[in-house]
Amino acid sequence: MNVPVWLWFATIGGLAAIIVADLLLVDHKPHTVTVKEATRWVVFYIALAVAFGLGIWYFAGGTYAGEFFAGYITEYSLSVDNLFVFVIIMSSFAVPSIHQHRVLLVGIVIALVMRGLFIAVGAAAINALSWVFYIFAAFLVYTAVNMVRQGVGHEDEEWSEPRVVRFVRRMLPVTQDYHGSKVTIRLDGKRWVTPMLIVMIAIGLTDLLFALDSIPAIFGLTQEPYLVFTANAFALMGLRQLYFLLGGLLSRLVYLSYGLAVILAFIGVKLVLHALHENELPFINGGEPVPVPEVGIGLSLSVIIGVLAITTVASLLASRRNPAPTE
Repeated sequence: MNVPVWLWFATIGGLAAIIVADLLLVDHKPHTVTVKEATRWVVFYIALAVAFGLGIWYFAGGTYAGEFFAGYITEYSLSVDNLFVFVIIMSSFAVPSIHQHRVLLVGIVIALVMRGLFIAVGAAAINALSWVFYIFAAFLVYTAVNMVRQGVGHEDEEWSEPRVVRFVRRMLPVTQDYHGSKVTIRLDGKRWVTPMLIVMIAIGLTDLLFALDSIPAIFGLTQEPYLVFTANAFALMGLRQLYFLLGGLLSRLVYLSYGLAVILAFIGVKLVLHALHENELPFINGGEPVPVPEVGIGLSLSVIIGVLAITTVASLLASRRNPAPTE
């Protein structure tokens, strides 16, 4: 897929314009985001991703469009698991509900910029060293096994501040209370950092840690950096609205971790087959490619959608049979 430089700049500029518009429209007057409002924005961002994918289909063909949609759905589904931790972070920092949207927006922008760097490094490594696919595959299978071991519950999930956040707390004076949406404030002639800045950094870095799973996963579906980046961008932009929309539904997705584990393991196997097909390691088949079948993008997309659908339905049915006790 030959992507000219101007298209990269146009895409990044368009995404930046959407984020700025979102910030101006939603945050011009801080308020608690309602379910109805969140639903409109989620539908908008999903429609935007679908339109972008159809544009790829028209200009680049169905194969690349399928890779984009598979990557987008995978990234979005993996991001849903992030929301459990976001809830914990918001509670830990006691973020006022009227400012939670801005916290998520800025935190996710930070994560998107840093993910872009990850994607660039990953793409360069894959182009130079085909055996990197083996490492990605092993990491995905390892992550899948850990997800299964953790089980279905998220109630006992713990979160600890990243070291960078603790470093900021030590190096900069932080106020005890929030001061509206301000990230810094001057008190008694001295510049202070508010908890708003700390929680934004925490959200951004936490999402970046989740990228350690999702970036190798999407590279298992497409090796096109442009598709990897845009799939991540659309998934992240719609994530914060999904946070307000899902709300209490998160606790009902009891089998989500199992479904995500199956998807990661499947992509891991797909990566191994691709690595064997491109093999250059001398101790495997004498350094020659191994004639193994590869998993097409159509099958990948079907498996991803099917697993997510089964996981969601099974989770909701299980929650209906065994509702969580109310306190």
